[in-house]
Amino acid sequence: MITNFKPTEYSLKNVASGRVFNDSGWLLNDPEGSEPSLIRAEYAAKQINFKSSEFGIYKFADWLPVSHLLEGSSPTVTYKSKGLAKELGLSNLYISFSGYWPKIGANMTTCSFKETEAYSVCARLSSKSDRVLVVASAGNTARAFAKVCSQNSIPLIISVPEDNIDALWFDKPLNDCVKLICSPKGSDYFDAIALADKICTSPKFFAEGGAKNIARRDGMGTTVLSAAEAIGRIPDCYFQAIGSGTGTIAAWEANLRLIEDGRFGSHKMKLFPSQNIPFTPMYDAWKASSRPLLPMNDEEARVKALEIDAKVLSNRRPPYSIKGGVYDALSDAGGDIEVADNRDIRQMQELFLRSEGIDIHPAAAVALKGMQNAFDAGKMPRESIAMLNITGGGEQLFKREHKICFLKPSLIANAADDGIVEKAERLF
Repeated sequence: MITNFKPTEYSLKNVASGRVFNDSGWLLNDPEGSEPSLIRAEYAAKQINFKSSEFGIYKFADWLPVSHLLEGSSPTVTYKSKGLAKELGLSNLYISFSGYWPKIGANMTTCSFKETEAYSVCARLSSKSDRVLVVASAGNTARAFAKVCSQNSIPLIISVPEDNIDALWFDKPLNDCVKLICSPKGSDYFDAIALADKICTSPKFFAEGGAKNIARRDGMGTTVLSAAEAIGRIPDCYFQAIGSGTGTIAAWEANLRLIEDGRFGSHKMKLFPSQNIPFTPMYDAWKASSRPLLPMNDEEARVKALEIDAKVLSNRRPPYSIKGGVYDALSDAGGDIEVADNRDIRQMQELFLRSEGIDIHPAAAVALKGMQNAFDAGKMPRESIAMLNITGGGEQLFKREHKICFLKPSLIANAADDGIVEKAERLF
């Protein structure tokens, strides 16, 4: 247990206006902002000091908005690929692996990089808070927050579509401080968000905030910090699958901090996020050179979201258009949005398992296909220093080695159901 940790010093900046202000505790936007905009953490430490591995993800704490440390975290592991690189004809491919693969030192027991978010967000929380955190998720985020909150006795409600609850597996029963509520069968991530929003109308609960939460983005950004530490410089290009696009925003922001650090290069890596066909709202907007997302009615979006194998990539209201969002990240850094279909996912999972020796999640396979597409189209030279963000893997290995149990819902309801808020309050 590390006991001599001092809270990270930082201020907040409105991306749209440039206004700098202090964090009063759980700000998700600028209270004086005149237009929708993300806020960004401005850290006192302009050069990052990478701590030892005993700190887990908090080895990157200089650039995490945390007030204390939590038990049980593990950082992303970056290594230079041999097998996959040879298969794809790439000479400088680095894989940033977030998942369970003890052979390389990767020990995220939820097998997902959503742990980077959960350990950062929950360490931003005041240890004196008596309110209940609410997190909406398509699956992996809920599993990560449930693990972290269970281990550290943090009250939590997770809201997940009932069709996705098979993602809520664990190697041990959870602390009773974690409760699951679900939107009914046939619903999607957007419905789970609406349910979470309704719950948060009660003063007993408060929203985690998603992409607006600096701790979530900067936790995700540690994947890029892992790569910079391993490579010794900023990569030339970055590949990741996106549902909300928050990881791409986080990668861009981490890149900007590394430039300011001055020891890792002065260039911006090209960003290549990927989506799962047929659910491609950001790809469609980007290809149309449109900051606003293109029109899509709720029923069409719900049907498309249910068709994709990478269920975690099904955010219908992503932070694409907002100032500081995905559109701005791509416009500033350069790059493109790629796509992969369900058949591609299965092929890429087989390719990664064969060439690297570990199973990967469907979303990570979407990222791999996007990278293959980009290089095959000549969008980057094949000798480029490439970072492939494998956002989840090792689940099959973990389940072979551990007995698994599942979290059962305490409530199944729509946001419009009568009395849903009172029912949620009675869970605690």
